[in-house]
Amino acid sequence: MQHAAAIARLTEIFGDRLSTANAIRAEHAQNETHYDTMLPDAVVYPESTEEIAALVKICAEEDCPIVPYGAASSLEGQHLALKGGISLDMNRMNKVLTINAEDLNVVVQPGVTREQLNEDLRTTGLFFPIDPGANASLGGMTATRASGTTAVRYGTMRENVLALEAVMADGTIIRTGTQARKSSTGYDLTHLLVGSEGTLAVITEITLRLQGIPEAMSAATCRFESVEDAVNTVILTIQSGIPMARIELVDEVMVKGFNLYTKGSLPEKPHLFIEFHGTPDGTKEQAAAFGDIAEEFGASGFQWAEKAEDRTALWKMRHNAHHATKMLEPGAKILSTDVCVPISKLAEAVLQAQEDSKRLGLTAPIVGHVGDGNFHCGISCNPEDPDSMARVAEMTSALSETALRLGGTVSGEHGIGLGKMKYMTAEHGPALSYMRAIKASFDPKNIMNPGKMLPPGNA
Repeated sequence: MQHAAAIARLTEIFGDRLSTANAIRAEHAQNETHYDTMLPDAVVYPESTEEIAALVKICAEEDCPIVPYGAASSLEGQHLALKGGISLDMNRMNKVLTINAEDLNVVVQPGVTREQLNEDLRTTGLFFPIDPGANASLGGMTATRASGTTAVRYGTMRENVLALEAVMADGTIIRTGTQARKSSTGYDLTHLLVGSEGTLAVITEITLRLQGIPEAMSAATCRFESVEDAVNTVILTIQSGIPMARIELVDEVMVKGFNLYTKGSLPEKPHLFIEFHGTPDGTKEQAAAFGDIAEEFGASGFQWAEKAEDRTALWKMRHNAHHATKMLEPGAKILSTDVCVPISKLAEAVLQAQEDSKRLGLTAPIVGHVGDGNFHCGISCNPEDPDSMARVAEMTSALSETALRLGGTVSGEHGIGLGKMKYMTAEHGPALSYMRAIKASFDPKNIMNPGKMLPPGNA
């Protein structure tokens, strides 16, 4: 067995909370998209920060890789054990530790999911707004710098993490940040670890900002004759300063997938899904202002959802985009990728993506958190067919090149993981060498989620 010495020592600490069973290892080797299964040598279920510190010290001494594992909903293979080693399953560290309602923050363990947190907050009048769709763990959301449908109003995990507790690659436990809303002391280690995808440390505790539940919410869908009209509506809405809570683009191919998945009957045209938060009068004013802009670009078929159950159904449909995409080519795998561009370049980027998918003969519906310039393509593929994968590779490369050419980034949300390392040099240039220096300083033995985010080399 690979890393047998580390596993033997860890078994003395964790007992039956360490498993080398093939079924458990296989469960932790799966992913949501097209990546091959990657078996860890063992799966460990920690229950405290101190246990993780002890585990990391042993793994550092034995040169054994460590890969944190949460809800496994990441889309770039961040949780896969590329080099074997320990899959560190954080799901037993799932307590909401402290709700500081007066200070609008909460302290949680990394295995808490976003739905679990909001259920615990239900009686406080507060909520945690970041909504990536999947019921992801907050540790995973922090590690991947997740965002989602509400980022246009409430920001991403970067803006909503106040402080962290983490175990470093030598087993040292550190705390970064405080519950204060700002600080001018030292390097910002909190936001260095946010988005580091487990490559620098294991996050063991998170302090998050909370928001008051809005007095009123209303949501709607409307359709357009073209993606360009829908996107131009988004651009003008944002430039006009209308405080949207959500503004999502769904192209005509994605609408077809939704209809197949839900047995629905939406017209197969580009749609916007929108939501407003505020006072009853405020949401009406926002909706009216948006409606005026949308009508300029030929919007029609407005359908409003003001009851909680109707809004839930609307956003459940949007969040099921990955599953709906699978309906378009049954049996195909889905390569889900995203880019983010300046809002003024959004229409150009989306139209180019549609043209590329048609040119390459690919099924690639587009959905997006377009209020902040971020959109996703779910590309159907057959990993066993070299021609299919070659066309998909050309599509993803073209999408990333378009984003960079327009002043954007190769990922606004999914992160780098395994899939987008090849674009890091193009996006970051000489700055990549400084990222490698940080990795080497924090993790000199390269045991923390090795083989992710940073491409090999010295350039």
